[in-house]
Amino acid sequence: MSKAAEVFSPGDFLAEELEARGWTQIELAEIIGRPTTLVSGIVRGKKQITPDTAIQLGNALGTGAELWMNLESQYQLSKVKEVSDCVVRKARLYDRFPVREMIKRGWIEETKSIDILEQQFMKFFNIKHPNEKLEFCHSAKKTNPLNELTGQQLAWLFRVKKLASTQITKNYDESALRSAIPKLNALLSAPEESRHVSKILLECGVKYVIVEPFPGSKIDGACFWLDETQPVIGLSLRLDRIDNFWFVLRHEIEHILQGHGKSYGFKLDIDTAGLETIIEEEEEVANLAAAEFCVPKAELDSFYNRVFPLFSEQKVKLFSQRIGVHIGIVVGQLQRRLNRFDFLRTHQVKIRSYATSGSLTDGWGFIETN
Repeated sequence: MSKAAEVFSPGDFLAEELEARGWTQIELAEIIGRPTTLVSGIVRGKKQITPDTAIQLGNALGTGAELWMNLESQYQLSKVKEVSDCVVRKARLYDRFPVREMIKRGWIEETKSIDILEQQFMKFFNIKHPNEKLEFCHSAKKTNPLNELTGQQLAWLFRVKKLASTQITKNYDESALRSAIPKLNALLSAPEESRHVSKILLECGVKYVIVEPFPGSKIDGACFWLDETQPVIGLSLRLDRIDNFWFVLRHEIEHILQGHGKSYGFKLDIDTAGLETIIEEEEEVANLAAAEFCVPKAELDSFYNRVFPLFSEQKVKLFSQRIGVHIGIVVGQLQRRLNRFDFLRTHQVKIRSYATSGSLTDGWGFIETN
């Protein structure tokens, strides 16, 4: 990081002039008829040189008043430039990342020093320069363009990564993860059953972290790999609903099973139609698997064709009970099919308090590590 050239105060030049002439500060004060404290203050850089003082110094030292006024102006301007540089650097950070939110959550320590603040961000994002472009290989369930990442989403992903790196798991076992899907499916009957998810995934060698999303971040979950063999699932619980939780979880599990998010990820300096096509295809695969997990397509099709258009709360309840799935999950799938997102929405119960129990969680005022 380049550093501005040091600018000396007029007091430094005045001290040299006095030394060259063998004068003391008291003697100069007597010559110009001003208090000794004024001369001492100028030498120590505590007092500014006014036009009157510049004239007196110029006459006493034979330099002219302009020299001292110019020295004072350059010195004061250098201090303003230094402050302006800090403002520019801080503005760049605030423009790229959710600085206040990261400080509020304790991810970054608050400081008045822009140097220390930049160093913290470079450490958090593992970069060598605060303006360096960031890359993060992953697959994500989010609502903004698939091949773009916002600063909020990047900060969230890096926090998930940091927490996941502290988890101790078995080696990842793809067959174990596939075998775990029926175990997870058996938990769909009640929101409190979601507390078992972390244990099941960790036994398969999948790291599992829940991190509170930033307001407006539009990311529900993501999967990535700490290395070629260590997968991570991160959830935000942005939409605190039972149907969204299970859909997003199964979505990310499918990404892992397919090996997505390993080799290319979303790179901010790449924007090609080919990459976007690959991402869209992978997201479609994950969406289909998640929908099938929540409510088997054959079952939903049969129910839909038999009942349409006379859907009722009682009929949906009976169908949910028959397939062993919480009604809120069925409602979520029906809402998409009917394109009516107000349909029986009271059954889409909140799940966060259960889902975070027993899971490595960061957010909502606490960090849970059990």
